[in-house]
Amino acid sequence: MQEGYAIITPGMLQIGDQFAHFQVQEHMAQGGMSDIYLAYDLVNRRQVVLKIPDTSMIGDPAQYERFQREMEVVTSLNHPAILHGLETGQYNRVPFLVTELVRGMSLRQVIATVAPMPAERAIDLACKIATGMAYCHANGVIHRDLKPENILVTEEGQPVIMDFGLALTKGAHRVTYSNLSTTMGTPDYMAPEQIEGQRGDARTDIYALGTFLFEMLSGHLPFSGDNNMAIMAQHLNGVAPRLDRIQPGVPSNVAAIVARCLQRNPEDRYQTMEDLAAALEHPESADLAILEKVNASPSSTAWWQSTAVRAVAISALILLAIIAVALVLQTLHH
Repeated sequence: MQEGYAIITPGMLQIGDQFAHFQVQEHMAQGGMSDIYLAYDLVNRRQVVLKIPDTSMIGDPAQYERFQREMEVVTSLNHPAILHGLETGQYNRVPFLVTELVRGMSLRQVIATVAPMPAERAIDLACKIATGMAYCHANGVIHRDLKPENILVTEEGQPVIMDFGLALTKGAHRVTYSNLSTTMGTPDYMAPEQIEGQRGDARTDIYALGTFLFEMLSGHLPFSGDNNMAIMAQHLNGVAPRLDRIQPGVPSNVAAIVARCLQRNPEDRYQTMEDLAAALEHPESADLAILEKVNASPSSTAWWQSTAVRAVAISALILLAIIAVALVLQTLHH
């Protein structure tokens, strides 16, 4: 925790309390990183969202860095698809972030309510998200935690991307999933290179967008498992099924766009969000050849080629070697 900062306890602010020049109207949510309040800005005469770090950040540099990262990112970006930060500061030695109030549902709620959704609606949402992310990338910000929970959809159908706590920015310290294992949630939208411990780049965000575009169109994820390890193994070794084969009504060209996003090798995906946005704007131009590659690939690699199986086998061999050495040493002593 940075010296000089204090932390309020969750629930310390009550309805009617004043924090700096904000009057609390509602406690909206409590996450692993902050308490989120609906507040009224007494200076600018408007409702806003007030974020204050909670006690989980005490002694946790990774969580504090995540809060700082979001403060820096959302106040530096200005795009209709990006949550707009209005103000940052300290009050009684407590850091805080103020953002615009966006009314709508999370994309998670939208998916739960209407998925599988018509291809036109899914493509429209995905294209707007891709355009927003292209703006982020052009400004040196890689999100790295894109998922339906981190996107709000307004009544007008405008997606708004938020939660940039894991964002990769120019000159930023490394903040990884391993630092945040208790709060990262499921690895459903993690690209293979993230699972392998790499920092990721624009193509990491493209993979995540492709994953929830698959989910919007089909109502389920391309990869699933009984636990996080099983899901990660699928991302590393599996091949997502063809959407046009498993979901009636999904055009082959749309399935091809999703398949390209979900390629394990980043070199085989769209290389920029601009490229993906262009493909979504003109799906009729999609290269269908990638679908043959998907169709010809097994749903997963042979069991003996699995990264997890190889790791277990290597561990077993090391253990056997240790036992063998111990037995030899024991024999020599006797």
